[in-house]
Amino acid sequence: MDDLFVGRLMSTDLHTVAPETLVADAAELMLDNGVGSVVVVEDGELRGILTRTDFVDIVAKSRPKAETPVSDYMTADVVTTSAQDPIRDVADAMTEHGFHHMPVVSDEDGLIGMITSSDLAAYLSHVQTPSPA
Repeated sequence: MDDLFVGRLMSTDLHTVAPETLVADAAELMLDNGVGSVVVVEDGELRGILTRTDFVDIVAKSRPKAETPVSDYMTADVVTTSAQDPIRDVADAMTEHGFHHMPVVSDEDGLIGMITSSDLAAYLSHVQTPSPA
């Protein structure tokens, strides 16, 4: 896994919303596309991420969901990775922080993809490891 990089496993089919998008609309987008997160982008810049887990907080606080923008609940201090980062480092960071989604960014292009715990699990399910002797 040391020679495998994020760019090989990340998803590039991203679902994005603006900070003023209503949480109900973000939820519908996530459900319609079968994704666990949307990336919040403004003027081409990554501003945050809203995940299924964030919706627990939204429901618990019982604000009028149809009138609530995602910026009220998104994680704004987003931990990111680059396409050239080793998968092991990303997996360690995701485990350490309890993340299931990590946006992939580049200095030149900004947001370019997403690596998820499902991507890592799918990769590992195909890796053949020797059985203990």
